[in-house]
Amino acid sequence: MKIAILGGGISGVALARMLAADAHRVVVLEAGDRPGGLCKSRRYGEFTFDEAGGHILFSKDQKVLDWQLARCGGEAGTVRTVRNTKIRWHDRWVPYPFENGVGHLTKDAIVDCLAGYVESFADRRAGAPCPANFGDWIQWRMGSGFARHFMVPYNEKIWKCDLRQMASDWVAGRVPEAPIEDIVRSAVGLDTEGYTHQSVFWFPREGGFETMVRGAVRDGGFTLHCNTPAQRVERRGSGYAVNGEAFDLVVNTVPLPQIEPAIAEIPDPIRADIRALRPISLINLMIGVKVDEPLPPLSWIYLPFPEQGPTNRVTYFSNYSPQNAPTGHGSFLAEVTHRGELQPDAGWLRDVVKALDRAGILRADQVVLTEWCNNKFAYIDQDLSFRERIGRVRKWFDSSGYLTFGRFGRYEYHNSDQCIARAMQVHAHIQRTAASGRPEPLQLP
Repeated sequence: MKIAILGGGISGVALARMLAADAHRVVVLEAGDRPGGLCKSRRYGEFTFDEAGGHILFSKDQKVLDWQLARCGGEAGTVRTVRNTKIRWHDRWVPYPFENGVGHLTKDAIVDCLAGYVESFADRRAGAPCPANFGDWIQWRMGSGFARHFMVPYNEKIWKCDLRQMASDWVAGRVPEAPIEDIVRSAVGLDTEGYTHQSVFWFPREGGFETMVRGAVRDGGFTLHCNTPAQRVERRGSGYAVNGEAFDLVVNTVPLPQIEPAIAEIPDPIRADIRALRPISLINLMIGVKVDEPLPPLSWIYLPFPEQGPTNRVTYFSNYSPQNAPTGHGSFLAEVTHRGELQPDAGWLRDVVKALDRAGILRADQVVLTEWCNNKFAYIDQDLSFRERIGRVRKWFDSSGYLTFGRFGRYEYHNSDQCIARAMQVHAHIQRTAASGRPEPLQLP
């Protein structure tokens, strides 16, 4: 088959490579000057930075992890790291996840968190139903102490809204529940570890996270057209046309609000649903520092409180690979979310750096480089109407003959490894339908 893939992010190029290996003629249309999407990197002098915050090579699915590592040169081309993540809780370093680090808080806060958790645990055991909104879910799942001391301020910083206006279903399965025994052990000073599935990760030795995208494109067997947005997509008989060129199948990975105007057949009610989808944007501040000694051996940290500035997460980026910063230097990525209103200037950048200095993350007098990148489509605004709205959109696409997937091509809160797993599932669907000769609705788990 001749297949058009709209969008050259990791979802698009991963699927293109898989389909090309089956001898399909695959054309990827990318609106930007190079592929990569949220996985792009950039270079300033001898510094390398990722554009959309700190990515890692990781997956619970060994097949996906092997695919990622192979695109980056395997063991020789990657750096293996034992995860070391912390929360900057006022003036203390608290191990992440917060419930496993509760013993590092003040005694009053420990009592507050433990008492609230026991109460919420008892309520759940007694049958208290899971709340539909995220704000109440935090109280239901974690209790009032954990909510007040971390979960509420941190999530308000990320999502920039009243948490009771967000749905709670997106968090199911994404936030593992710490056993109550672990929380009690931590509270009395015995260290416990959470999120052990992510205790080790990898990162490309050179070139930043975009190395994985370049590895997918290199010798991929497909055609890539950059600076080529899909302007008109429509059915023609039993096939399709993209910008007037004929194809047997069209797969979209472009953010739905961006591709909606181009696809001719979308019904008006579905167009209205797509236009109501909102992204949460991300300013990624890239900071280079000259240091007298290596940075602390941290992977990334969380900053939950307003007095720490607008940054919610900081990646110790030069710790991911020694090639990310020149000798005698280090680098950070500071992430600040917004809802389209933030326009950084030199004064704002200085204020963010000063706040990170006050929080004990870096020294402002050591900063030698500050750059920033705005990612319009970064997080998904999962408001109370999101599930029904996106359900209607997915249902139409899945039965229309068009295929759509990707973080914003399907509006699924997926990391890059999950996007690759989705590409494998879409690939298997196309294999089945090509073998049978009968189009079938896309069904994804």
